Amino acid sequence: MTQRHIALVVHPGRPPAVAAAVEFVRGVAGHEITCWVRGDGHDAVAAQLGSQAILHFEEAPDEPVELVVVFGGDGTILRAAQWSVPLGYPLLGVNLGHVGFLAELEPSQIDALCAHVIARDYTVEERLCLDVELRDRPGGELLWSSFAVNEVSLEKAARERMIEVVVDIDGHPLSRWGTDGVLVATPTGSTAYAFSAQGPVLWPDLDALLVVPLLAHALFARPLVLSPHSCVVISMLEHPPTGGVLWCDGRRSTPVPPLSEVTVRRSARTLRLARTTQHPFVQRLVAKFDLPIHGWRGQAERRAVDPPLE
Repeated sequence: MTQRHIALVVHPGRPPAVAAAVEFVRGVAGHEITCWVRGDGHDAVAAQLGSQAILHFEEAPDEPVELVVVFGGDGTILRAAQWSVPLGYPLLGVNLGHVGFLAELEPSQIDALCAHVIARDYTVEERLCLDVELRDRPGGELLWSSFAVNEVSLEKAARERMIEVVVDIDGHPLSRWGTDGVLVATPTGSTAYAFSAQGPVLWPDLDALLVVPLLAHALFARPLVLSPHSCVVISMLEHPPTGGVLWCDGRRSTPVPPLSEVTVRRSARTLRLARTTQHPFVQRLVAKFDLPIHGWRGQAERRAVDPPLE
């Protein structure tokens, strides 16, 4: 039987995440599966299993990876996506955080996770990602580029000063805003930063881009849902002289000087998420946000129509 390789990303500062990873490694032992553990998580897991039970990696394992299993919250999943998305590796999250919207399973389901992985009983869905470029002026020198799974956000650098921007859609100016910032989000990111900024929730299988202004001083400053083929250009104006800050998924950032230009479009990369169940997205919304659904139908009928996530 060909040896299989599974990469693990573990939040080393959360003992329940380390314990879940240890349980997973033990659960798949003896099934021709090699587990690689990234970064600081390796030492935390090895302290309980011994260094012979797992292999260590930093940027990517030395062997082709079938699946990346993440033990942590959405922040840990985004950290794993930073290196796994360019490599095309699918991610499967076990929620050891708070909401855990990107996660597929809960810690109590480790036995089920082991069974799914051993049997290769999972599907992989593709999620839209974003590419971003920062240039020193329109059409000028490239200063920085990256990609994002959730959102690209251009924000003010100084707390006391708004930024002045002009937003163009597909080569045509839309509006000038004095604002705290502008988000360009994916459907996956619509339940993250964009959700907190009063943007709409987009179903993850929808191909679309979402533009959300942050507390803009303008009459027309509403969230916009765009074609997935649209190109969004945000031009920084002269004021404030402090400029702004450009963020990708709240993890990677760079200063944005005045008069520079930020371009955001759909990426050729995709976020590949492994799924062990096929529950409708509305059930995930209800479960993750603990939405009240006790309507006139009554408790028994509600359970029959909307079974809980497993």
